[in-house]
Amino acid sequence: MKSIPYGKQYITDEDITSVSKALTGEFLTQGPTIKEFEDKFAEYIGARYAVAVSNGTAALHLCTLALGVNENSHVITSPITFAASANCVRYCGGHVHFVDINPDTYTLDIAKTEALILSKPKGFFSGIIPVDFAGFAVNLEAFKALADKHGLWIIEDACHAPGGSFTNSNGIEQNCGNGAYADLAIFSFHPVKHIACGEGGMITTNDENLYKKLLLLRTHGITKDPELMHQHDGGWYYEMQTLGFNYRFTDFQAALGISQLKRAHEGLVKRRTIAAKYEHAFKDKPYIIRQSGSIEGHAYHLYVIQTENRKGLYDYLRTKNIFCQVHYIPVHTMPYYKELGAFTLPIAEDYYSKCLSLPMYPTLTEGEQQFVIDSIHSFFTK
Repeated sequence: MKSIPYGKQYITDEDITSVSKALTGEFLTQGPTIKEFEDKFAEYIGARYAVAVSNGTAALHLCTLALGVNENSHVITSPITFAASANCVRYCGGHVHFVDINPDTYTLDIAKTEALILSKPKGFFSGIIPVDFAGFAVNLEAFKALADKHGLWIIEDACHAPGGSFTNSNGIEQNCGNGAYADLAIFSFHPVKHIACGEGGMITTNDENLYKKLLLLRTHGITKDPELMHQHDGGWYYEMQTLGFNYRFTDFQAALGISQLKRAHEGLVKRRTIAAKYEHAFKDKPYIIRQSGSIEGHAYHLYVIQTENRKGLYDYLRTKNIFCQVHYIPVHTMPYYKELGAFTLPIAEDYYSKCLSLPMYPTLTEGEQQFVIDSIHSFFTK
């Protein structure tokens, strides 16, 4: 059996043709293909605006900059996420506060979030960064009500969840990143994500002012728009109006993204089919404490199981060329964050001690998935 990773990109001949066409075109960067990808992605998500950037971390950084995070800002996020969800606040000098997760969803616990907010003086916190972990869509309607009550902004970290959704109190499906409840949302185009561009990220929003800020911050804080400049000396002229960054996307990445986007729904359907098979295989098994299950609206970037002998299972599967992964080491336990402050988050820490992400990607064959399932059963029953 060949190696089976936890995640894998899916590149087709159409993808290769699209990239080749871009490489032989007039623009390798800052060309029209980027705007085309942004518009198509915004349409797919259901947001008004989209800004393509160099990676998901850059997307988070620009969001915190656009919202004015600084050394006086205090921001809440989940400990079960990649470090970038917290690091973006630190890049701006702000302070990160971790809140424990809901044991059933592995996402930020809203009741504990409110309890933390109420434990501090009014106005102490600036914002919340909920994470659609593994592809499970956070109920942002509830978080929006909480944020409005306390005057906070929301950045939705939807890196795991393009195509994911939840149903609001009016029975309307709300896509992750559509801007209905969050000020800004971010996505990643890392190879193991739903849409692979090698690297890359996207910010979505319905706020025109934030959109314009993001465009400026993405490109060194420079504009060539005559309507925005203080003076205009000619066609060559540009102005640096704020301190920005080189977080630009390329046209050939955008071409790949456009091609991948055409298969986004197909890939999502396959991920959900894989999830349903895992759920059925492990249902009521005494050695599986909890699993992601088959959940409506889940985007299934990851399929997570929890088991007592996680290390033993992990090592055993590697002998079978099944390369599972652990997502994530709780961010608050990292040496850097431990030096900044102590957080006791028992649910997140217990989750980490037992979690394992199984292979989950659209090209995973039925035979490969069955081999994974049989290997897990074999480890526990023999």
